[in-house]
Amino acid sequence: MHKTRRHLELLSPAKNADFGIEAINHGADAVYIGGPAFGARAKAPNSVADIARLVKHAHRYHAEVFVALNTIFHDNELEGVRELVHQLYDIGTDALIIQDMGLLEMDLPPIQLHASTQTDIRTVEKAVFLDQVGFSQLVLARELDLNTVKKIADATTANLEYFIHGALCVAFSGQCYISHAHTGRSANRGECSQECRLPFTLEDQKGRIIGKDKHFLSMKDNDQSANLRALVQAGVSSFKIEGRYKDLPYVKNATAHYRLLLDEILEEMPEYAKSSAGHSTFTFTPQPEKTFNRSATDYFANGRQADIGAFDTPKFSGEELGKVTKVGKDFFEVDTDTELHNGDGVCFFDVHKELVGLRVNTVEGKRLYPNEMPQDVRRGMTVFRNRDHAFMRLLEKDSAQRKIGLALKLYETPNGFALTVTDENQFSATATCEAEKQAAQHLEKAEISLRENLSKLGNTDFIAQGVELNLRQTWFIPASVINQLRRDALEQLIQTRALSYSRPARRTPADPPAIYHEDTLSYLANVYNKHARNFYQKHGVKLIAAAYEANETLDEVPVMITKHCLRYSHGLCPKEAKGVIGVQGTVTAEPMTLISGNDRFTLKFDCKPCEMHVMGKIRNPVLKIPQPQAIAFYAKRP
Repeated sequence: MHKTRRHLELLSPAKNADFGIEAINHGADAVYIGGPAFGARAKAPNSVADIARLVKHAHRYHAEVFVALNTIFHDNELEGVRELVHQLYDIGTDALIIQDMGLLEMDLPPIQLHASTQTDIRTVEKAVFLDQVGFSQLVLARELDLNTVKKIADATTANLEYFIHGALCVAFSGQCYISHAHTGRSANRGECSQECRLPFTLEDQKGRIIGKDKHFLSMKDNDQSANLRALVQAGVSSFKIEGRYKDLPYVKNATAHYRLLLDEILEEMPEYAKSSAGHSTFTFTPQPEKTFNRSATDYFANGRQADIGAFDTPKFSGEELGKVTKVGKDFFEVDTDTELHNGDGVCFFDVHKELVGLRVNTVEGKRLYPNEMPQDVRRGMTVFRNRDHAFMRLLEKDSAQRKIGLALKLYETPNGFALTVTDENQFSATATCEAEKQAAQHLEKAEISLRENLSKLGNTDFIAQGVELNLRQTWFIPASVINQLRRDALEQLIQTRALSYSRPARRTPADPPAIYHEDTLSYLANVYNKHARNFYQKHGVKLIAAAYEANETLDEVPVMITKHCLRYSHGLCPKEAKGVIGVQGTVTAEPMTLISGNDRFTLKFDCKPCEMHVMGKIRNPVLKIPQPQAIAFYAKRP
């Protein structure tokens, strides 16, 4: 079931194998997971054996498993990376999601490669280059608008992957170095310290305070629910949910939500097909607003908008309930139409503008009795619910079944009967048996019994969608005979499906090698090892700077580059003011300053591409050592 652009893929995150299995059960066509080392989420490692267990489950539905090896590698890690790739290929992994171009210069098995979001695909030129050097899927920058996506689709042949849900990094992915500069924990090495979620004070160029103790670099969460059809029409074929650190209810809820939306599109647009087999049913109604989110934005899909920031808190505040109307000794009342439950979690902003959470022990109408009465509850304050206890209890149980549609045909043979089963992918298997043919005494009852017994597929991966009886007359056939026929046919079908599954092929790079669209690379290219350097030299690059992580004494440079603009979000964008034109007709903007403790970051605004640069320098020199998960991987090697 090789994908082309005519297939639509729902791609879900997996913190571990069990999460990945549940994502598949809830309708994912593919999942992505970290390996034992070298992934951009260092706190979500998984053993090769666990990934093998996930692969086995996914392939039952011809769904795929992608392993994220999306960090940049030290030279002394390259052999370990090569060994791990071979192990992942041997267990059936379908593709690797990578950032480091050095991998393309290594002796790898023929496993498909996907260009991760850290490769920073924001332009047609970058996409075309990665398309030509052998990548089968391109993970587009989250900041791309629909028009640019369409241009990339028209210029490339690789599958295009787009983030549709979850947390948004404020920086262009792969272009954020503030964590490494301050802590030595590199985002490009899987150890981001998330300094973007801290509170800051914002000053203008004259030192006037524009905002204090706000999370000015914290974005709302991505939600492209309303844009899925437009993304399909723009050329996206893989729809990605963020969240390899997220909990299981989030994975279930988000996957089920987008599965239903994509199924509607597939029903409306027969020119597109699902990229895996089976249909998922749920014990709950998906509601993505009920699991972790920082409110919702579609970011830049439809152009720049002012309201994309989660400036008040980077935490999950949940749905707004209403205002406090009364405060008692051990209770408070909220004016809300929302039905609340014992065990719900609610929260509010205290006098220090910090989000305070509490658990509700008992609900009596609009009166809430918390497990501990907070001091700051007061009349008129707004209360939110960030845990719907009843909803979460549904998600904590088995909450989905995935079944492959099956047609069954029973017919006669000279010495007995045969059963052919054909699944929704048109794979078939036939089982036969010898049996005495006895005429049924009660024709209608016998036929009903035959159909019911044939349809009893129990805990298998299949569900009967049609039973055909091709018999000269209605025979009495014992249930034991039908059960054995059905078991034999299904066993053969499962083997046929397994043997028919083939992993997507690795693409062959262009020959002669494609020429990179620039001949000089700065630290922003993240070139960290000899293989990556050789790769770019082979593709025409002449001057190649070392990655930021290889430098100890860089002067002040952009440690974060972002499409988010604090001048724009505060109504101070000079492009919006008519007649404000700078040198050679370009719009310019005065710098601003972000302050966190003793740290002061100058914000420079490059108005031509509409970018904000957060300037900084390395606080203390740091040692270049392998990331902890890589050290653990080496320790387990024979």
